Amino acid sequence: MEISPGELIAVLGPNGSGKTTLLRVLLGLLRPVSGSVEIQGAPPRPASRNVGYIPQHHDFDAGLPIRGRELVELGLTGHRYGIPWPRRDITEAVDHAISEVGAQGYADAPVGLLSGGEQQRLRIAQALLGDPSVLLCDEPLLALDPRRQQEITELIDRHRTTHNAAVLFVTHEINPILPYVDRVLYLVQGRALLGEPDEVFTKETLSELYGAPVDVLEVNGRLFVISGDEGANHLLGHHHEHDNEEVPWD
Repeated sequence: MEISPGELIAVLGPNGSGKTTLLRVLLGLLRPVSGSVEIQGAPPRPASRNVGYIPQHHDFDAGLPIRGRELVELGLTGHRYGIPWPRRDITEAVDHAISEVGAQGYADAPVGLLSGGEQQRLRIAQALLGDPSVLLCDEPLLALDPRRQQEITELIDRHRTTHNAAVLFVTHEINPILPYVDRVLYLVQGRALLGEPDEVFTKETLSELYGAPVDVLEVNGRLFVISGDEGANHLLGHHHEHDNEEVPWD
């Protein structure tokens, strides 16, 4: 597969299907057993400024003695290799990233006292340092309420459109990002399917991919995957006491 500049690809699949492994390969933390991977014509390497990484949301401890801007700055000073940036350049880059995500109002507050959405904005600011051409998002909407999910998705989409960045968006929640998705990469049990949402989210396609009967419904603009097969429910990452239960994607 090829990902073009400015393209947003949603990466979906049940737990254990390889979504995190894919990101680790693109971050240069794992080497593929076979085949090859290139980012802008070169193999991935750790701490590349061409690649920004947004992790899953996890609340910081309330007593953590670190301010928001210090968290963002770690994107340049915490794990980068090579010649260190001058102090003035670091300050300017951090201020610009914080401004880009609209976090100026709480950048000097302890991160442990911020809301989940505010913390995640700072993580995005950290990922945007150095203006990466590729943005890897590892379930950045996890544990956020619908309003915060929309805000975070819009921030990521704005960066990719204004900076022509390619985005790989790993998620279990397709509905919040569906309006922004160009293509979907669906991973199941070592198999992969790549296509536009309308091509991937069909009864026939998902049933063949899972090897079990699967239905796809659209209700008020939201997608639901429904299975009456217990094996498929397990593959989808959901366990139900009764058959024929709805499995919402958000």
